[in-house]
Formats: sequence, structure tokens, C-alpha cells
Amino acid sequence: MTRSDGLIRFTVRGEVVEDAATGLVWSRLAQPAETGLSWPEAFDFIADMNRGNRFGFSDWRLPNRRELYSLVDQAAREPALPPGHPFQHVWAGKCWTSTTSARDHAYAWWVQFSGGRMFFGRKEDDAVVWPVRGASGVLWATGQTGCFDVNGNPLECAGTGQDGDLRLGRPWPEPRFLVREAEVEDRMTGLVWRKRTDLTGGMVDREVAERAVSALAGETGLAWRLPAIMELESLTDCSRADPALPEGHPFEAVREAYWSATDSGYDPSWSFCYYLHKGAVGVGFKARAEFHAWAVRSA
Repeated sequence: MTRSDGLIRFTVRGEVVEDAATGLVWSRLAQPAETGLSWPEAFDFIADMNRGNRFGFSDWRLPNRRELYSLVDQAAREPALPPGHPFQHVWAGKCWTSTTSARDHAYAWWVQFSGGRMFFGRKEDDAVVWPVRGASGVLWATGQTGCFDVNGNPLECAGTGQDGDLRLGRPWPEPRFLVREAEVEDRMTGLVWRKRTDLTGGMVDREVAERAVSALAGETGLAWRLPAIMELESLTDCSRADPALPEGHPFEAVREAYWSATDSGYDPSWSFCYYLHKGAVGVGFKARAEFHAWAVRSA
């Protein structure tokens, strides 16, 4: 597969695939367990892979949610992976991550490769396992620092392989946010957000959200726009919920869910939406006034 910059993104090396976009190495076989596993069973399966030097390596792990979601192409469906990807036997259903839900520690995040949603499910339920190796110098850490068992009880992190144990990803800048009157610059991404997160004063449909952002751009002379779904997701602190924003964030009038500018690959009448109280990525029907509008621009 060739990236938009003309470079090759995925390189197959035997039974593994190197992702040039993130620096991570994935098993080419997207479901080596061949069946669904509970969250504890997923970690046991990874441990068995490493004991057996599966695919020639012994440092496999369960990806955190940002690592697994980095594979998603929101414009694609069944599976929601980049066109021409080299992976085999991709399950279009739920795939476990190593990241626990901050809303309920008995739940963990999964990515659904049918349409590219990201929600959480009970750790005792089944999902598939897609192992990864290496560390990315591009993806940011999720913010999760704790570890929890299948019932949501706290655990000592060392040796669990959970997100809170490994804490992989680039560290967040400190301070992360810089406030300038009605704007907030996120030093992690370089994006500038409106400090007040509810542009319309209530839930609107996608068209009204777009018009409101366009009006703001016209009034201010600045290139305000509706954020892409990955821009919204970048704000997530996976150690927190209600809202899932970093502690001490400066935003005002924070609502539960927001429109993105990213259309669903399933149906262009649907758009990806971000559930800020949970940290989840879902979809919404554009014609329904069910989400809020938040404006962003490049610095």
C-alpha cells in the first residue's frame, strides 16, 4: 500500500507487517487465536505466543487503543483498513486493546474493524486478538497509568502487559494546553481549539454544525473548521472520564458528544462522532440534531 506522500506504508516481512506510518510491527495474520477470547485470555494468548516464538519473535503484546486505532481507515468498510492492506483473515468485528475504560474498570476498549468504531466492552466478553511489536515514535501515549483485573479491581501493573504497565507512546508536553483568550492551543498536536466547546448552544445536525463553524471563520478571519475524528480523539486522556479530558483542562461548556468532519465509509449520510464523556468513537446520522459543534484550526 502506498501512502499519500508516495511512500510505501506496509511492508511484508514473512509473517509480520511493518507499518511505516507508526513504526509498529503487526502479525500479518490479524486473528492468530482463530477465535474470540476474553480480555484475560487475550493476555494469556500473547504470553503463549512469546513462549513459542510465534512468527519468529518473542516480544508480542496487546496494542493500546491508539496503536490499534492507527490502523483504521474511516473511509473504508468491511474491514475499515487502508485499501490494498496486506493483512490476512481480518475479523471485521471487535478487537481487544490493552487499555481499560476509565468509566468502568471492568471494561476495556475494543476497535471494531467493520466500520471503524471504538467503544468498550466487558473484559469477560469475547473479542479477537491482533498482536503488535515495537514502539512508535509517532503515536502519543493514551494517558492511562493504572492496571485492573477482569472485575475492575486495581492490580500491581508490573508484568501485566496492560496499557498502564507499558505506557507506550510519546509523552505529553507539559504544560499541554496554552490559553489565549477564547482559544486553547494543544501543544501535543499543534491544533488550536475554541475554549468554549459548544459553538451552537445546543445539539444540532451536521449541516448546522458546519454552517456555524463557517460563520465563525467568516467573523474572525481565521480558518476555523469542524475537526476530523482523529483530531477529536487526540484530546482523550484514557485515565479519565466524564469528561475524558486531561486533568486541569481549560475548556468550557464541555458536552457529551460532538460531530466530526469525517464521513463514515459505510454510508456518507452518516458521520463519525466523538463521545467526549466516554472517550469513544461512534457514528451519527447527519440529519439528526444529536451532537454538538466544536471548532478547531491549525496553528
